[in-house]
Amino acid sequence: MSLINKEISDFKVDAFQKKEGGQGEFVQYTKADLKGKWSVFFFYPADFTFVCPTELADLQDQYAEFQKLGCEIFGVSCDSHFVHKAWHESSELVGKLTYPMLADPTAKLARDFDVYIEEDGRSERGTFVVNPEGKIVSYEVSAGNVGRNAQELLRKVQALQFVAKHGDEVCPARWKPGEKTLKPSFDLVGKL
Repeated sequence: MSLINKEISDFKVDAFQKKEGGQGEFVQYTKADLKGKWSVFFFYPADFTFVCPTELADLQDQYAEFQKLGCEIFGVSCDSHFVHKAWHESSELVGKLTYPMLADPTAKLARDFDVYIEEDGRSERGTFVVNPEGKIVSYEVSAGNVGRNAQELLRKVQALQFVAKHGDEVCPARWKPGEKTLKPSFDLVGKL
């Protein structure tokens, strides 16, 4: 069953977040914090692992661009916020992160987004874009041994925001802001 247009469930989770140039702190996030904003939920299997820190650091490198789009990034694993803090303080790559690291030790979020691996007690490598109405508009689940690309995720968010604003236009493959879009019509059928 597709998760497209599924409204995410209510939640309240603890998180660890280091503010830009500041100290880290424990904070809480709820579904209400997402209303009216674009969000990316970036599930990864576990703290203190191998592929995960490379992905999280790649996202941090693009974080300012996501923020310019009014899009918040949430790194999510089934670890506690205490473990997030410890990993943040012990890893050079993870220590750069300034976006929230959501703690999901009960797997409530992972189950809601359908990425929880029961027998392992952790989540799949899942990426979800949630629109300002709290609905999933894009998602991808990857094998645990393959890292994701933050630049491609940024491009997808840009395209999703464009089509949300311009409902009569669609974005072709590799579309980037400023490039030509398509207007589906009878006359376009078979012309591409």
